[in-house]
Amino acid sequence: MDRRRFLGAVATLVAAPLAAEAQQAGKVPRIGFLFFGSPGPSRELDAFRQGLRELGYTEGQNIVVEYRFASGRVQRLPELATELARLKPEVLVTPGTPASLVAKQATSTIPIVFAGVADAVGAGLVANLARPGGNITGLTSISAELGGKRLELLKEVVPKASRVAVLYNPADRSNGLVLKALQKSAPKLGLTLQPLEVRGPGEFEGAFVAMTRQRTHALFGAAGVLTTEHRNALVDLAAKRRIPAMWGERQFVEAGGLMSYAVDFYDQVRGAAVYVDKILKGAKPGDLPVEQPMKYELVINLTTARTLGLTIPPSLLLHADQIIGGSGH
Repeated sequence: MDRRRFLGAVATLVAAPLAAEAQQAGKVPRIGFLFFGSPGPSRELDAFRQGLRELGYTEGQNIVVEYRFASGRVQRLPELATELARLKPEVLVTPGTPASLVAKQATSTIPIVFAGVADAVGAGLVANLARPGGNITGLTSISAELGGKRLELLKEVVPKASRVAVLYNPADRSNGLVLKALQKSAPKLGLTLQPLEVRGPGEFEGAFVAMTRQRTHALFGAAGVLTTEHRNALVDLAAKRRIPAMWGERQFVEAGGLMSYAVDFYDQVRGAAVYVDKILKGAKPGDLPVEQPMKYELVINLTTARTLGLTIPPSLLLHADQIIGGSGH
């Protein structure tokens, strides 16, 4: 090779990565957002968009978000996850355990950021919280002591309770993890749990009939794809049967449920945007620790408490993050 051709070849080799870098710099990143809910207005979507805005991203200008909605139908998630993976987005965002699990099955290369996952290690999403490994990280919504605290709070409101029903969907892995946490804590509080499975809206009425038959004193309703989507029906059934209920998400209390003690899902999904930003700036998801909840929020519906003839202890009202139907903060 003569000197001129050699120098030309070297120049090409040097220029190629620089050109690629320049092209990359001008490229608008694309994010995939896989959601079990419906395409209408929702706190989760608002939260993610707010998180992006806070970090300087504007949809349609310096970032593109591809949304896919399962509209409450879990069976649609795998198809939607595959569809998003084919688009080769820079990052996939997956609120909730079901969406996160199917996204992990759909791709082992595209970075995934989850939010609101009950137990990331137990669900098989990450190897450990400090160093997740692989292509996935995010925010987990449950800590080991949460089950006990939920039952303690319920017992404070219904002191004579000894039998507590647990309404859960066995097909929702996060619901199973919640049940295990409650079962571990119940004996210490002198409570007997009555697990009641629901796999679809058609089984709700039967579950509440069983509660009456078993003389249930109170209820814990697990939050998940099925139950959250049909929270209005569940809250109405609890009111009709006059069963005091602690719910797994604040949305149930906003719909008329008695109380909830949970991480704010809004904050979790907003926090997912922080991970997206780090990954877009070069961080590897497997090196980013999974964020655990720093605090849980207690939400109480005083209107529902009055309807049920319950007196909420002043100490509980003092610690509530939000009181619906009364003066509060």
